[in-house]
Amino acid sequence: MTAPTFEKLPGLPVTEALPALKRALAEGNAAVLVAPPGAGKTTQVPLALLDAPWRGDGKIVLLEPRRLAARAAARRMAALLGEEPGQTVGYAMRMENRTSARTKILVVTEGVFSRMLLDDPELPGVAAVLFDEFHERSLDGDFGLALALDVQGALRPHLRLLVMSATLDGARVAELLHGAPVIESAGRAFPVDIRYVERPTGVPVEDTMAGAIRTALAEEKGSLLAFLPGQREILRTAERLEGRLGGDTDIVPLYGLLDGKAQDAAIKPPPAGRRKVVLATSIAETSITIDGVRVVIDSGLSRLPRFEPSSGLTRLETVRVSKASAAQRAGRAGRTQAGVAIRLWRAEQTAALPSFTPPEILEADLSGLVLDCAAFGVADPASLSFLDPPPAAALAEARTLLVTLGAIDPAGRLTSQGESMRKLALPARLAHMVARAAEDGLALPAADLAVLLTERGLGGDAVDLDRRLSRFRDEKSARAQAARQLAGRLARQAGASRTDGPASAGALLLHAWPDRVAKARGERGRFVLANGSGAALDAAEALAGEPFLVVADLTGKAQNARITAAAAVTEAEIRAALGKGIETHRQTLFDRDRRAVRTREIEQLGAITLAERMLPAPSGAEADAAILEALREYGLDLLPWDKPALVLRARLSWLHRGLGAPWPDVSDAALTERLDNWLAPFLTGAASFAAISPGALSAGLTALVPHDLQRRIDTLAPTHFDAPSGSHAPIRYDAEGPVLAIRVQELFGLDTHPSIAGGMVPLTLELLSPAHRPIQTTRDLPGFWRGSWADVRTDMRGRYPRHVWPENPLEAAATSRAKPRGR
Repeated sequence: MTAPTFEKLPGLPVTEALPALKRALAEGNAAVLVAPPGAGKTTQVPLALLDAPWRGDGKIVLLEPRRLAARAAARRMAALLGEEPGQTVGYAMRMENRTSARTKILVVTEGVFSRMLLDDPELPGVAAVLFDEFHERSLDGDFGLALALDVQGALRPHLRLLVMSATLDGARVAELLHGAPVIESAGRAFPVDIRYVERPTGVPVEDTMAGAIRTALAEEKGSLLAFLPGQREILRTAERLEGRLGGDTDIVPLYGLLDGKAQDAAIKPPPAGRRKVVLATSIAETSITIDGVRVVIDSGLSRLPRFEPSSGLTRLETVRVSKASAAQRAGRAGRTQAGVAIRLWRAEQTAALPSFTPPEILEADLSGLVLDCAAFGVADPASLSFLDPPPAAALAEARTLLVTLGAIDPAGRLTSQGESMRKLALPARLAHMVARAAEDGLALPAADLAVLLTERGLGGDAVDLDRRLSRFRDEKSARAQAARQLAGRLARQAGASRTDGPASAGALLLHAWPDRVAKARGERGRFVLANGSGAALDAAEALAGEPFLVVADLTGKAQNARITAAAAVTEAEIRAALGKGIETHRQTLFDRDRRAVRTREIEQLGAITLAERMLPAPSGAEADAAILEALREYGLDLLPWDKPALVLRARLSWLHRGLGAPWPDVSDAALTERLDNWLAPFLTGAASFAAISPGALSAGLTALVPHDLQRRIDTLAPTHFDAPSGSHAPIRYDAEGPVLAIRVQELFGLDTHPSIAGGMVPLTLELLSPAHRPIQTTRDLPGFWRGSWADVRTDMRGRYPRHVWPENPLEAAATSRAKPRGR
């Protein structure tokens, strides 16, 4: 059949822009087309370019961000030609291929195009590449364009590149395409009445959505499209609507995990006389038209992947939609007739929405990108022409992972292991798993598991991946059969030559997520991952009681994530697969109860302790170092301070406060800081504080004093005072100064105040009764004798009649005894 020229195509808004577009691509090798939703760009532009002279016999490759859109676009174009897909217009995607030797327009998903380019950078037989819905800014779309620009600049200067978008800064993209012309097309949108119904705080979105759907169906005609964040909310909304709608209304889900037939059924027009309620994720925002829909209800929510370089985890996060997405969703109501868009938020909240959804390249795990770049001969992805450069932190994390997996060398060059991984068209971790499994004859079980993890929904939704694998292998659906065929191809590509038999999912996953080995801790269902993150399972799950898991998927915050896919694994399997990553080291601990140092040997995989055993107590330098470390952590009170050591420390402290350096600071902080100077030389290599000699503390403190000052300690700060009574009374060195506590009778006859430091520092006297109770504090003993002694004598004589209380103490003999009996 002769390809139609653009004049023969159905009249759509984009038709008026086609002449300018064809001229731009005839005169140059790139262009940008900005056309609103409903303009017809997806189907009209590829068909219009079929008769372009520059095309020759080359194919036009049209990229779509989703499989649903790719199938729908190919079928619509084939129908316009009166054909079936696979003839002039074909499509290719993972697990599905409808092409032939006649195919001139090939519709592919963005990931398939990147693979085509990496497999053969010259793109033989391709005349033009059209990037549709580029405003979605998927990682594969950005990468595909960057590679295509590199190929165009180095190998294929006549390769045509066309970027098409509905909501995009055309000038910015044109600059990336070296000043390519921007062609704008008017859209065809019927009037859409936008209304707002606020969702009350705390009310689940599915409850508000179900109520809004029932109200809208009662008030409006036509079918209805409802946007919800994810599969879970779609199924819950469907449950709330079941049996509560009219008999002429069908409830149809539409999300990425559905097989192709179910997705196609969702976008087909309803039978005559019936209405349709399509419950969809953001998959229905662009590229497709659902005939009959004139009512849209928007939850205002979307679920996007967020990669955390610090933890190596990608988690799904429910976020508010952007203004651009909200406009796209509302526009679905006016594609074929005037419609109504109901938003489940307040009108004034629209202004606070972000303008656009962040490009995936700024949020995603970039390990696949880095691996593909290495295969393309590009060591640094930042050297390619991206609309938004990949973040440095995410690139560094990706390089670290790929080096760990042996996929690239430290210089970023592809290794033989990396080449094996790249051939598998799987995410880097899963590719490594399949490649390693092939070495053990387990490529097919590993490929089954890889497909199960990348094609969500296969085998059910159980957390336990062994259960899902078992169900997947028994499923009879066309999607499951296609998935098993894909797994077989992957296994063959991995070089499978034999199969020793089945393998547990956990043992296989160890080669994909060694950093997500999880060990049970405390409460049932709570785990710590090798990367240091925490994760939990519902306690009712069978896996919640396993000692070890390998976690393939999580949701929520990295430190408190919920495990959504995992498999049990044994310690023996962990050691067999990851032995090189297990570190053995000794750890010295201080047992406060025993006041002793203990040593244990620990085997660790990242943050997980696999085993530990106690070792004999350390000795020698190791024991001394452990003693000092315990003091730094727990304080100097652990030391066996005896009275002489405490007194010496008090005396030195007083000298330091009064005279300063070089008299040493012996505060806790200063002594802790200088443990290596004053204590370490006097330790004996014992691992117990009980073994430290109290004398060692005094010797260590003395060693802090310069040698020429050590003999002056006793002179300046004596330990005792020789009283007139002959007693050797201890001097106490308090914070305020030296204190002498002594019974008053022992100082009779002394007419000078006691002092130290060559008579320069008077002692503070605490004068005591015969019962050693304080009766007076003074720093002027002669004044006390001549003053308040008379009052003290009067009081004390009655209390202690057996002791001497002379009227004039200066003339009395000092004594430490009571009066002889009978006197």
